[in-house]
Amino acid sequence: MMWVAIALLPGIAVSFWFFGLEALRTMVIAVVSCLAFEFLSMKMLKTKGSLKDMSALVTGMLLGMNLPPTAPWWMIAAGGLIAMFVAKHLFGGLGSNIFNPALTARVFLLIAWPVHMTTWLTPGVRGLVTPEQISTVTGATPLGLLNESAAWKVAHLNPTDLLLGNVGGSLGEISAIALILGGVILLAKKIITWEIPVFFIGTTFAITGLAWLYSPYVYADPVTQILTGGLMLGAFFMATDMVTSPITFRGRVVFGIGCGLLTALIRLWGIYPEGVSFAILLMNAVTPLIDHFMVPRTFGTLKQAEVAK
Repeated sequence: MMWVAIALLPGIAVSFWFFGLEALRTMVIAVVSCLAFEFLSMKMLKTKGSLKDMSALVTGMLLGMNLPPTAPWWMIAAGGLIAMFVAKHLFGGLGSNIFNPALTARVFLLIAWPVHMTTWLTPGVRGLVTPEQISTVTGATPLGLLNESAAWKVAHLNPTDLLLGNVGGSLGEISAIALILGGVILLAKKIITWEIPVFFIGTTFAITGLAWLYSPYVYADPVTQILTGGLMLGAFFMATDMVTSPITFRGRVVFGIGCGLLTALIRLWGIYPEGVSFAILLMNAVTPLIDHFMVPRTFGTLKQAEVAK
């Protein structure tokens, strides 16, 4: 958990640079609320976990990265409640949850308060924003424009801006290069394995690339697709969650392909511009089935067909 928190720091630092005090406020409230609800949940439900294991800290950081900088404090706190009490401790606490807590909270907030969850701050606004200023300092995200079936509207975007983070979005939807750096740290420390992020990103690239080749005026190119939205954050930091992802090599390959397939389908033909959260949660739901059918043979045993002979 400590290394996951460290790997998130480059992306968090970039979000602070582009969104200033609003990003800092959102992150602090998300982390504090998750720590508080972790403590209260363990006391009330007597479930597994400890503030010392840093899992609540990481969940709070991921929750903050999944929120727009202008999210109201009460909504962020509600996200902490859903993440820790509902998604984690009602299932038994640390290591027993079926769904990724931070993503569960994000989807709940998106459905409950869609306006607040889709109000995006323009990069470069570094001070706190008053309610009266919201309409003058917000704008659409690249994926929001794509959802209008108008790829030409994002054709002018500089790939450098997408890499560095000079675009609107949630705290974790910016600076692909910072998130990739964090992913490299996790891979180098062997906290995660390569299968899920590679097949997740690769499948999304392949499917959106085919759509772009078919109709480049309607669909954005695959490079734009993988550099925008929460794909890098999801692929490296949330789909790889050891509790909610498969335990075998083949299972992780299937999981990554499934996440990429669902993300691409939702982005291309769904009503939501961003499909990463829904894709990962849906694949979390089938992880037990994947583990069941992808169990490797025990060394020294025979296949059923060999036994029959």
